[in-house]
Amino acid sequence: MTDKSQDRLMEHNYDGIQEYDNPMPRWWIYIFWATAIFAALYWFNVPGVGTGKGRVANYQEEMKSFHARYGGGGPAVGPGGAVILAAAKDPAKLAAGKATFATTCAACHRPDGGGLIGPDLTDDYWIHGGAPDQVWATVNNGVLAKGMPAWGQTMKPEQVLDAVAYVISIRNTHPANPKPPQGVHELTGQPAPPSP
Repeated sequence: MTDKSQDRLMEHNYDGIQEYDNPMPRWWIYIFWATAIFAALYWFNVPGVGTGKGRVANYQEEMKSFHARYGGGGPAVGPGGAVILAAAKDPAKLAAGKATFATTCAACHRPDGGGLIGPDLTDDYWIHGGAPDQVWATVNNGVLAKGMPAWGQTMKPEQVLDAVAYVISIRNTHPANPKPPQGVHELTGQPAPPSP
Protein backbone atom coordinates (compact mmCIF):
# COMPACT_ATOMS: atom_id res chain seq x y z
CA MET A 1 0.00 0.00 0.00
CA THR A 2 1.05 3.56 -0.49
CA ASP A 3 1.92 5.77 2.42
CA LYS A 4 -0.75 8.49 2.51
CA SER A 5 1.50 10.74 4.56
CA GLN A 6 3.59 11.34 1.41
CA ASP A 7 0.62 12.63 -0.55
CA ARG A 8 0.67 16.35 -0.98
CA LEU A 9 -1.78 18.67 -2.61
CA MET A 10 -0.33 20.16 -5.78
CA GLU A 11 -0.47 23.92 -6.17
CA HIS A 12 -2.07 24.20 -9.58
CA ASN A 13 -5.85 24.44 -9.89
CA TYR A 14 -7.94 23.47 -12.93
CA ASP A 15 -11.59 24.55 -12.85
CA GLY A 16 -11.56 24.40 -9.09
CA ILE A 17 -10.10 20.89 -9.05
CA GLN A 18 -6.84 20.20 -7.31
CA GLU A 19 -4.93 16.93 -7.42
CA TYR A 20 -2.67 15.04 -5.11
CA ASP A 21 0.91 14.18 -6.02
CA ASN A 22 0.93 10.45 -5.28
CA PRO A 23 4.49 9.16 -5.52
CA MET A 24 5.03 5.59 -6.73
CA PRO A 25 5.72 3.05 -4.01
CA ARG A 26 9.43 2.47 -3.40
CA TRP A 27 9.18 -1.27 -4.15
CA TRP A 28 7.78 -0.45 -7.62
CA ILE A 29 10.59 2.01 -8.33
CA TYR A 30 13.22 -0.56 -7.25
CA ILE A 31 11.72 -3.22 -9.53
CA PHE A 32 11.59 -0.77 -12.43
CA TRP A 33 15.28 0.16 -12.07
CA ALA A 34 16.33 -3.45 -11.51
CA THR A 35 14.54 -4.44 -14.72
CA ALA A 36 16.16 -1.59 -16.68
CA ILE A 37 19.63 -2.49 -15.38
CA PHE A 38 19.11 -6.20 -16.13
CA ALA A 39 17.96 -5.37 -19.67
CA ALA A 40 21.09 -3.27 -20.27
CA LEU A 41 23.38 -6.00 -18.91
CA TYR A 42 21.57 -8.63 -20.99
CA TRP A 43 21.82 -6.49 -24.14
CA PHE A 44 25.57 -5.96 -23.71
CA ASN A 45 26.02 -9.70 -23.06
CA VAL A 46 27.69 -9.39 -19.66
CA PRO A 47 28.78 -12.84 -18.44
CA GLY A 48 27.12 -13.95 -15.23
CA VAL A 49 23.77 -12.34 -16.02
CA GLY A 50 21.46 -15.29 -16.23
CA THR A 51 22.97 -18.74 -16.61
CA GLY A 52 26.16 -19.66 -18.44
CA LYS A 53 28.75 -17.40 -20.06
CA GLY A 54 26.34 -14.88 -21.57
CA ARG A 55 23.62 -15.21 -24.17
CA VAL A 56 25.93 -15.02 -27.22
CA ALA A 57 28.37 -17.58 -25.79
CA ASN A 58 25.46 -19.83 -24.82
CA TYR A 59 24.02 -19.59 -28.34
CA GLN A 60 27.37 -20.37 -29.97
CA GLU A 61 27.91 -23.33 -27.65
CA GLU A 62 24.44 -24.72 -28.42
CA MET A 63 25.01 -24.31 -32.19
CA LYS A 64 28.39 -26.06 -31.94
CA SER A 65 26.73 -28.93 -30.09
CA PHE A 66 23.94 -29.08 -32.69
CA HIS A 67 26.39 -29.17 -35.64
CA ALA A 68 28.48 -31.84 -33.94
CA ARG A 69 25.37 -33.98 -33.53
CA TYR A 70 23.52 -33.31 -36.80
CA GLY A 71 26.11 -31.86 -39.20
CA GLY A 72 25.55 -28.82 -41.39
CA GLY A 73 26.78 -25.28 -40.86
CA GLY A 74 29.69 -24.95 -43.24
CA PRO A 75 31.95 -27.62 -44.60
CA ALA A 76 30.43 -30.58 -42.82
CA VAL A 77 32.33 -33.82 -42.33
CA GLY A 78 30.45 -36.76 -43.75
CA PRO A 79 29.83 -40.13 -42.21
CA GLY A 80 32.77 -41.66 -44.10
CA GLY A 81 33.03 -43.80 -47.19
CA ALA A 82 32.79 -47.11 -45.31
CA VAL A 83 29.53 -46.06 -43.63
CA ILE A 84 28.06 -44.91 -46.96
CA LEU A 85 29.08 -48.14 -48.73
CA ALA A 86 27.61 -50.20 -45.88
CA ALA A 87 24.36 -48.24 -46.16
CA ALA A 88 24.37 -48.91 -49.94
CA LYS A 89 24.16 -52.63 -49.14
CA ASP A 90 21.40 -52.32 -46.52
CA PRO A 91 17.96 -52.98 -48.08
CA ALA A 92 16.13 -50.84 -45.49
CA LYS A 93 18.46 -47.87 -46.09
CA LEU A 94 18.15 -48.29 -49.86
CA ALA A 95 14.34 -48.33 -49.65
CA ALA A 96 14.37 -45.16 -47.53
CA GLY A 97 16.93 -43.60 -49.87
CA LYS A 98 14.85 -44.45 -52.93
CA ALA A 99 11.81 -42.77 -51.35
CA THR A 100 13.87 -39.67 -50.50
CA PHE A 101 15.37 -39.64 -54.00
CA ALA A 102 11.90 -39.87 -55.56
CA THR A 103 10.58 -36.88 -53.59
CA THR A 104 13.63 -34.59 -53.68
CA CYS A 105 16.05 -35.62 -56.42
CA ALA A 106 14.01 -37.15 -59.23
CA ALA A 107 12.76 -33.77 -60.48
CA CYS A 108 16.30 -32.91 -61.64
CA HIS A 109 17.93 -36.32 -62.03
CA ARG A 110 14.91 -38.40 -63.24
CA PRO A 111 13.45 -41.24 -61.19
CA ASP A 112 15.96 -43.68 -62.73
CA GLY A 113 18.89 -41.30 -62.11
CA GLY A 114 19.55 -40.82 -65.83
CA GLY A 115 19.73 -37.03 -65.59
CA LEU A 116 17.37 -34.27 -66.66
CA ILE A 117 18.32 -30.81 -65.45
CA GLY A 118 21.00 -32.36 -63.26
CA PRO A 119 23.63 -34.82 -64.51
CA ASP A 120 23.31 -38.56 -65.08
CA LEU A 121 24.05 -40.31 -61.77
CA THR A 122 24.38 -43.79 -63.26
CA ASP A 123 27.55 -43.36 -65.35
CA ASP A 124 31.21 -43.08 -64.33
CA TYR A 125 31.50 -39.33 -64.99
CA TRP A 126 31.12 -36.94 -62.09
CA ILE A 127 31.23 -33.15 -61.95
CA HIS A 128 32.03 -32.90 -58.23
CA GLY A 129 33.61 -36.30 -57.64
CA GLY A 130 32.13 -39.78 -57.49
CA ALA A 131 33.72 -41.11 -54.31
CA PRO A 132 31.11 -41.77 -51.60
CA ASP A 133 32.41 -38.88 -49.45
CA GLN A 134 32.34 -36.52 -52.43
CA VAL A 135 28.77 -37.52 -53.35
CA TRP A 136 27.73 -37.00 -49.73
CA ALA A 137 29.38 -33.55 -49.66
CA THR A 138 27.61 -32.57 -52.90
CA VAL A 139 24.21 -33.67 -51.60
CA ASN A 140 24.69 -32.27 -48.10
CA ASN A 141 26.27 -28.93 -49.02
CA GLY A 142 24.63 -28.45 -52.42
CA VAL A 143 25.97 -26.66 -55.46
CA LEU A 144 24.12 -23.36 -55.46
CA ALA A 145 25.88 -22.15 -58.62
CA LYS A 146 24.28 -25.07 -60.48
CA GLY A 147 20.91 -24.79 -58.72
CA MET A 148 21.30 -27.77 -56.38
CA PRO A 149 20.12 -26.94 -52.86
CA ALA A 150 22.05 -27.89 -49.74
CA TRP A 151 19.88 -30.81 -48.69
CA GLY A 152 21.75 -31.09 -45.39
CA GLN A 153 19.96 -27.93 -44.25
CA THR A 154 16.47 -29.29 -44.87
CA MET A 155 16.81 -33.05 -44.45
CA LYS A 156 17.81 -35.10 -41.45
CA PRO A 157 21.34 -36.57 -41.59
CA GLU A 158 19.88 -40.07 -41.93
CA GLN A 159 17.89 -38.97 -44.99
CA VAL A 160 21.00 -37.52 -46.63
CA LEU A 161 22.92 -40.73 -45.91
CA ASP A 162 20.09 -42.90 -47.29
CA ALA A 163 19.78 -40.78 -50.45
CA VAL A 164 23.55 -40.93 -51.05
CA ALA A 165 23.53 -44.70 -50.47
CA TYR A 166 20.78 -45.00 -53.08
CA VAL A 167 22.74 -42.87 -55.57
CA ILE A 168 25.79 -45.10 -55.04
CA SER A 169 23.62 -48.18 -55.62
CA ILE A 170 22.24 -47.04 -59.01
CA ARG A 171 25.64 -46.71 -60.68
CA ASN A 172 26.01 -48.62 -63.93
CA THR A 173 22.28 -49.40 -64.14
CA HIS A 174 22.18 -48.02 -67.71
CA PRO A 175 18.78 -46.27 -67.84
CA ALA A 176 17.07 -45.66 -71.18
CA ASN A 177 18.11 -42.40 -72.89
CA PRO A 178 20.47 -41.05 -70.22
CA LYS A 179 21.79 -37.53 -70.33
CA PRO A 180 25.23 -37.27 -71.98
CA PRO A 181 28.17 -37.65 -69.56
CA GLN A 182 29.38 -34.56 -67.73
CA GLY A 183 32.48 -33.93 -65.65
CA VAL A 184 35.46 -36.28 -65.49
CA HIS A 185 35.75 -40.05 -65.38
CA GLU A 186 35.87 -41.29 -61.82
CA LEU A 187 38.83 -43.63 -62.36
CA THR A 188 40.83 -42.15 -65.23
CA GLY A 189 40.21 -38.44 -64.63
CA GLN A 190 39.56 -37.96 -68.36
CA PRO A 191 36.94 -35.35 -69.27
CA ALA A 192 33.59 -36.51 -70.57
CA PRO A 193 33.42 -36.87 -74.35
CA PRO A 194 31.69 -33.97 -76.10
CA SER A 195 27.97 -34.50 -76.54
CA PRO A 196 26.78 -34.97 -80.12
